[in-house]
Amino acid sequence: MTQNVRVTTPHAPATRRRRLPRSALLPGLLAMAETAFAHEQQGVPAGLASGFLHPLTGLDHLAAMVAVGLWGAQLGAPAIWILPITFPLVMAVGGVLGVLGIGLPIPEIVIALSALVLGGAVAARLRLPFAIAAVVVGVFAIFHGHAHGAELPKSADPLAYGVGFVVATGLLHLCGISIGTLSRSPAGGRLIQGLGASIAVLGCYFLMRSFGGPS
Repeated sequence: MTQNVRVTTPHAPATRRRRLPRSALLPGLLAMAETAFAHEQQGVPAGLASGFLHPLTGLDHLAAMVAVGLWGAQLGAPAIWILPITFPLVMAVGGVLGVLGIGLPIPEIVIALSALVLGGAVAARLRLPFAIAAVVVGVFAIFHGHAHGAELPKSADPLAYGVGFVVATGLLHLCGISIGTLSRSPAGGRLIQGLGASIAVLGCYFLMRSFGGPS
């Protein structure tokens, strides 16, 4: 005679009891990972990332940076290289002023004017003497750098932050120079002038906002 033997698993409940503490560890492990990641992003990495992204996320900064490259390409040598080098170097000085909390007069208005003036110079194919063009670019560079420095994140390394926004600015200048080489042809020249006019219009919009106009 065959008897049905019922097999029991007395240890199964114990197995379930052992799994509960392990699953309870998951939120703690995630919290530790997030804390470690946040700590890793402080200091130099945070400074480089924040500084590099800052000129790219502000349309007023981006438009003016591209306009410098466009205008330098229109003016030709030596302005095509000197102006894009002058701007980041002088901008770094303005960045130091911003980090130190040294104020500048009407910074938002001057930054808006930079897009208006530089875009207008490109649209009009304005050919100023090299020294005057360098002074114009240098003045605007101080205010752009000051704006970057004043918005330094508290957890970021100031030097790394400065390196980040100087590198990003240089790349935007190179972008403007690359586009500006199209001005060698008549059709390309008109395209560049139209782009300069668009930047000037943006500058007018930024200027209206700085005076409390419609946003």
